[in-house]
Amino acid sequence: MAHKKSRSTQSRLESAGAARATGRYMLKLYVTGATERSLRAIANLKAVCEQYLKGRYHLEVVDIYRRPELLRRDQIVAVPTLIKKLPVPVRLLVGDLSRREQVLQGLGLVARTP
Repeated sequence: MAHKKSRSTQSRLESAGAARATGRYMLKLYVTGATERSLRAIANLKAVCEQYLKGRYHLEVVDIYRRPELLRRDQIVAVPTLIKKLPVPVRLLVGDLSRREQVLQGLGLVARTP
């Protein structure tokens, strides 16, 4: 008997497939207000996205002071934290994102070095 996928699972799979096909990236960056570290993380990420993903990404910046309920839902334990939701696999990067090579690897834009 064939296993039927739930509607939400099917929807997520279709979204992931569409993202892979179009090269679209869905990113969520958790920050703590307008602190220096948060502003640096936002600037570093935007610079990478504009250079490597121009026109192919959606970035949501979440201030944990304004939306603390999202911390538990997305299991965030440190900030700044970047979640790359699409394309799969989902990846988390923690810190101010100043180490460009690691950010590129985390986004899957360059191959990981052994």
